[in-house]
Amino acid sequence: MRALFGLVLIIGVALAGGAVYLAQDYIKQTQAQLALEKQAAQDALANMKTIPTVEVLVINRGLKYGERLTTEDVRIVNWPEDAIPEGTFHDMAVLFPEGAKGDRYALRAMEKDEALLAVKVTEPGKSAGLTSRIEKGKRAFAISVDVASGVSGFLRPNDKVDVYWTGAHGAGLDGGRREITRLIQTNIELIAVDQTAGSDLTGTTIARTVTVAATPEQIAALAQAQNTGRLSLALVGVQDDTVASAIEVDQRKLLGIEEAAPAPVKAQEEVCTVNTRRGAEIVKTVIPCTN
Repeated sequence: MRALFGLVLIIGVALAGGAVYLAQDYIKQTQAQLALEKQAAQDALANMKTIPTVEVLVINRGLKYGERLTTEDVRIVNWPEDAIPEGTFHDMAVLFPEGAKGDRYALRAMEKDEALLAVKVTEPGKSAGLTSRIEKGKRAFAISVDVASGVSGFLRPNDKVDVYWTGAHGAGLDGGRREITRLIQTNIELIAVDQTAGSDLTGTTIARTVTVAATPEQIAALAQAQNTGRLSLALVGVQDDTVASAIEVDQRKLLGIEEAAPAPVKAQEEVCTVNTRRGAEIVKTVIPCTN
C-alpha cells in the first residue's frame, strides 16, 4: 500500500513539474512575441514623418448669413500645414483687433468645425448688407418674377440663371407683330431673392423679385428687355460650365413652318435705240445692244 501511494505521489509530482515547465515555456514565448511587436511598433513610429501643423481658427457652431461673430464662436485648432485653406485666420488678435469700431458678421453660412475664412466674414464695423456681396465692376439689379418665370420658387441666392426675353419684333404669320423668345444673358448670378440675401432658405419660396449682380452693360440690356417684353429665368446647374449660344425662337420656328422663298424677279430685256431727226420729228430706231 505504501508502495502504491509513493508511485502515485511520484507520478503527481512529475505531472506538476511538466505543467510548470510548459507554462513557463508559453509565458516566455508570449513575452518574446510581445517584445517583438513592441519593437516593431517603435520602429514604425520612429520611421514615421512628423506632420507639421499650424494654429488655425475654426467655427464653434453653425452660423447663418448676417449673424454676429463673437470670440465664443471660434476656437484654435492645429491644422496640417500643407492643407490650410487660403484666407484663414491664425490669431484672435487679427480676427478681433483692439480698437475695432464694430463687430464682424457672417457673409455666408458656415458649419461647425469649419475653418474661418476672410471671404466669409465682414471687416470690423461693416454690416453684411447686399453691397458687401457685389463684386468689383458689377451692380445689383432687380428682376420681377412670378411662379412661372421664377422657376417655381426654386431659386436661391448664389444660383446662376439664363435670362430669356419674349416680345414683339417684326411681322408675324397673321401680318401682325412677330413675337419671339431670345436668350439675352447667360450665367447671371443671383445675390438675393426678395429680401433674403443669405443661402439659408429652406423649401420653396415664390418670389416677386430676384436681384442679380451684373455689369452695367448687362443691366442696360436687362432693363430694356424688362420694359419692352417679358423675362423668364432658367436655372443653370451647379456643375454646368457650358456656354450657351445665341438662341431665338419665333412662331414659325416653333411650328416648323419654313418661310416661303421670294418669287424670282424677271429680268427686263434690255432695249437699245438710236434717235434720228427728220426735220422737226425725232424717230427712235431699235438696234442690237453691243454691251
